[in-house]
Amino acid sequence: KTGSIIVNKSPWKPLTKRSAEWVDDRYQISEPLTKILKKPVPKYALHWWYCLGGITAFLFVVQAVTGIMLAFYYKPTPEAALASIQYIETQVRFGSAIRAIHHWCANGMIVMCIAHMLRVFIMGAYKSPRELNWLSGVALLILTLAFGFTGYLLPWDQTAYWATTVGTSIGEAIPIIGPLVLVLLRVGWEVTGETLSRFYALHVIIVPIATLVFMLAHFIMIRRQGIAKPL
Repeated sequence: KTGSIIVNKSPWKPLTKRSAEWVDDRYQISEPLTKILKKPVPKYALHWWYCLGGITAFLFVVQAVTGIMLAFYYKPTPEAALASIQYIETQVRFGSAIRAIHHWCANGMIVMCIAHMLRVFIMGAYKSPRELNWLSGVALLILTLAFGFTGYLLPWDQTAYWATTVGTSIGEAIPIIGPLVLVLLRVGWEVTGETLSRFYALHVIIVPIATLVFMLAHFIMIRRQGIAKPL
């Protein structure tokens, strides 16, 4: 009999609902989550140019997922780095596609981050009381560029080697601390296998952790202050 009884055709819905209730009974997370997730978005923020920051964050997630996939096969040593890249391209199923997605999303992340910063600057959203939010965005832009710079060396081919040589040489031009910056980046005076190891550690550990910290601070400030009104 059906009558007034509602028949649930999905066997998973009661299970997921009971699981959510089980967790909420113990940790009471539904109320704070509701406050976080159900904040209304103003109508003026529905235009596409307000989505540039969100697109950048989405591309960061794509980079993280594809980067983890590539890390399963990549070998950060001078003897095996290029061979592991070639193995990913030719032997790993969908390896070439995953590496292409990682490459183009890296470029897209830089473009979207710069576009987002330009939008914020043009609309004056960096002014009081959002100064710290602007500074955290500048830090995120620098970290995004650091992602691209450190990742460029990882294939360990001629292009990567000489591009890194030129890029690190620019750091030497910094007054007073230039030589120290050069040695810190290269782990010596020349680009060697130690440079590759350092760039790999920066690319997969240091820069991602710093990016997550600044993104969290950035999002919390946006949540507290709201989206800046247009001029």
